[in-house]
Amino acid sequence: MSVRLRLALSYAGFLMVAGALLLAAVWLFLLRYVPERALLVSSDTPTHGVFPVRFSLLRAFAPSAAAVLVFLLVFGLLGGWILAGRMLAPLSRITDATRRATHGSLSHRIRLPGREDEFRELADAFDTMLARIETHVAEQQRFVANASHELRTPLAISKALLDVARTDPGRDTGELVDRLHAVNTRAIDLTEALLLLSRAEQRSFTREPVDLSLVAEEATETLLPLAEKHGVTIETGGDIAPASGSQALLLQLTVNLVHNAIVHNLPDQGAVRVSTGVRPRTVVLTVENTGERLDPRLVPTLTEPFQRGTERVRTDHAGVGLGLAIARTITHAHDGTLTLTPRAAGGLLVTAELPAAGPAHWR
Repeated sequence: MSVRLRLALSYAGFLMVAGALLLAAVWLFLLRYVPERALLVSSDTPTHGVFPVRFSLLRAFAPSAAAVLVFLLVFGLLGGWILAGRMLAPLSRITDATRRATHGSLSHRIRLPGREDEFRELADAFDTMLARIETHVAEQQRFVANASHELRTPLAISKALLDVARTDPGRDTGELVDRLHAVNTRAIDLTEALLLLSRAEQRSFTREPVDLSLVAEEATETLLPLAEKHGVTIETGGDIAPASGSQALLLQLTVNLVHNAIVHNLPDQGAVRVSTGVRPRTVVLTVENTGERLDPRLVPTLTEPFQRGTERVRTDHAGVGLGLAIARTITHAHDGTLTLTPRAAGGLLVTAELPAAGPAHWR
């Protein structure tokens, strides 16, 4: 039986039980006080009206009671069917939206009208879920397309180099090997970045106490040779910033931010400042660098995969276009937020804000 039919039967059954209880109450509290036999009254006693007996009342009352019960049954079934249909109408809209989503239509929304109730709350939650899924699917499709393009480029270059070597056997193989090594290294770096991005999105890591100030120092020490090569000075400072998460992922987050700040900087006498701080319920890691002035409309797109703020330059340290995307994913995996703000004088200010670890994590 459908839910609507079961609800209609439930309404009718409830009315039947209520009617039966009402009739039982009439019998218990009224009819039992009626005498079973006719009263004998002397001729001297003045009498007015009729003195009924219980049997006569029952013969008159029973057909009426049966008719009332039949009416309640019909009324309960009909009224229950109508009421159940009206109550379950929102579920039909939700079911229709679910079927459309199953067939790939994620743009449809229920937008259930009416007052706030359980069905409206369910419909709004379903609409929110569809919006998030649609956004996630669009991001994944765009990411797959970009990743395919980025991976195809080194493979195409390798194929072209091998074709040239095949047609020109006398060519210097040393140069060919060096170029193939560079192309292969870039492809490996891109693959490792994709794997790291997938790992961060899945949140498949164990949380442990992490001091962001120590992580910042380790990241700057690792990238100090790169900064010296680019003529960039690095300044670190700040307070102890206790967070909870993956030591390796938070180090990768910091390395990506500092690496991005070094590479996308002034060609000479650039500067990078890395600092940590503590707020009432969060800890922050800020990386600020000098550089070219950025369009404020462009800055929010820098955390998307394979997006760069300047022209795509193929250098040894240009990266694969996933640095800030990985940083954003790692931050979100730790329930934090990553904010990018263009500096008025040029460059970028990146702030990673993470939930502060409680005292229990540092015992």
